[in-house]
Amino acid sequence: MVAPGARARGWAAATKMAQRRRHAEGAKGPRILSPRASRAGALWPYCEKRCSYCNFNKYVPRGVEEAAMRSCLVTEAQTLLGLSGVRRVDSVFFGGGTPSLASPNTVAAVLEAVDRAAHLPADSEVTLEANPTSAPGSRLALASVLYLALSPQSLDDKELQLLGRTHTASDALQTLAEARRLFPGRVSVDLMLGLPAQKSGPWLRQLQELLGYCDDHISLYQLTLERGTALFTQVQRGTLPAPDPEVAAEMYQEGRTVLREAGFRQYEVSNFARNGALSTHNWTYWQCGQYLGVGPGAHGRFVPQGAGGHTREARIQTLEPDNWMKEVTLFGHGTRKRVPLGELELLEEVLAMGLRTDVGITHQHWQRFASQLSLWDVFGSSQEVKALLVQGLLLLDHRGLRCSWEGLAVLDSLLLTLLPRLQEAWLQSAPSPGQGG
Repeated sequence: MVAPGARARGWAAATKMAQRRRHAEGAKGPRILSPRASRAGALWPYCEKRCSYCNFNKYVPRGVEEAAMRSCLVTEAQTLLGLSGVRRVDSVFFGGGTPSLASPNTVAAVLEAVDRAAHLPADSEVTLEANPTSAPGSRLALASVLYLALSPQSLDDKELQLLGRTHTASDALQTLAEARRLFPGRVSVDLMLGLPAQKSGPWLRQLQELLGYCDDHISLYQLTLERGTALFTQVQRGTLPAPDPEVAAEMYQEGRTVLREAGFRQYEVSNFARNGALSTHNWTYWQCGQYLGVGPGAHGRFVPQGAGGHTREARIQTLEPDNWMKEVTLFGHGTRKRVPLGELELLEEVLAMGLRTDVGITHQHWQRFASQLSLWDVFGSSQEVKALLVQGLLLLDHRGLRCSWEGLAVLDSLLLTLLPRLQEAWLQSAPSPGQGG
């Protein structure tokens, strides 16, 4: 059995990994995934106000030269699409920052640029992140998007004030109603848990209320206190109580039970969908598809043209918007850092990201990245892994390796066992010096 404290720590760590994922894919920047049939996106790095919990790459400017930002987003998207050899884009995700603050002209310009550089089918998944107070119906209706990702975070006005949000619970519900009118069946919402002094009962009532208004996709994210944020400072100084990980674990467990009873499938640690409303964009990310980060501070993973088709790179774009725009103007893109990924690093990503989903890692998917080392080779004989199988937290069978419903809640704790075993197996399979291979 896994002790309650371990469950709480596992959920807290797993959720922090989810928020780091959001850094890379949305809040820190958009992404273009998979080189031939790919995902694409663009970042709008500006916000009206920095929330008290946020340490993402966001800026609150006095004024924004939107035409210049638009031009650079278009240029970098075209440059990186060309560099990656992408020929088809299946989804476009506009992240931020607060991309709903950008004009519809900017959204349209990026879509047109992607279509010129690579084919953009009419049924591509086009998604825009929005805060409730920055998404008036007139703007949304003209934004040329098909899906909307709203971030109310809470339906309690005191909690919203604590988080530094600029909207009220009433604002959130009004915007959600308008969004559902414009995008029926295609609106996703975020709800945060684990705030200082937050209790499970009132939070569950928020979730139940949200179920009366929401569409078919909900994300549950636990607050993590990050250095440099106002909330972190308040907790460090003792003016706010530290969030209770046991209470957060209880919220998560009860929340996912409520969602399951409401017909939602937990298809990823923090994401729930019904009626087939999964985010295909993020699904490809969890499957370790290649992706390009476009915009200030964006992260990417892809194999550049001319690299022999083997070396996958991790790329980070310049953080500061002004410096990023100067680099894009000079070089066509603002890539600040390029790091080649070794085979073991890639396998670690495949393991950690794939197990976030309810499908897990199939044998066929694993073999795409490790043709000489099967899942059975890595995990089949490990006594520690067998113990996790007996506990019902993991499954290893003819389909592949995956977490059970209970195991998803403590994924990060499971990875403490699985990652060292992968590293050991990979080192044992690697040829000795002088053997070649």
